[in-house]
Amino acid sequence: MVRKKRRSTPKRGESASAERATARYELKLYITGATPRSLGAIANIQAICELYLKGRYRLEVVDIYQRPALASRDQIVAVPTLIRVLPAPLRFMVGDLSGTEQVLHGLGIVARSS
Repeated sequence: MVRKKRRSTPKRGESASAERATARYELKLYITGATPRSLGAIANIQAICELYLKGRYRLEVVDIYQRPALASRDQIVAVPTLIRVLPAPLRFMVGDLSGTEQVLHGLGIVARSS
């Protein structure tokens, strides 16, 4: 019996949205302690992930007060900052992540409507 390999790229005619629907997301959120802005950013991204990426994401929260070397390595200059590590390419978003539509577009979870 010969088994065919699964295609990792969509077939001709398949939409990019089908690929986005199965992609795994790795996210990193940089915050500064337990400030209201940091806590709001955490709550906002967790809510978005649970609603749109349930079971397909990994979120790492990094407090730059506790791990300044990571912030320096990733060249973080403003917080809160969310980095989409996977799927590539890297994408950065700065702010409290309260604009759900902007976050979805910024992370490439949904395509921009014209």
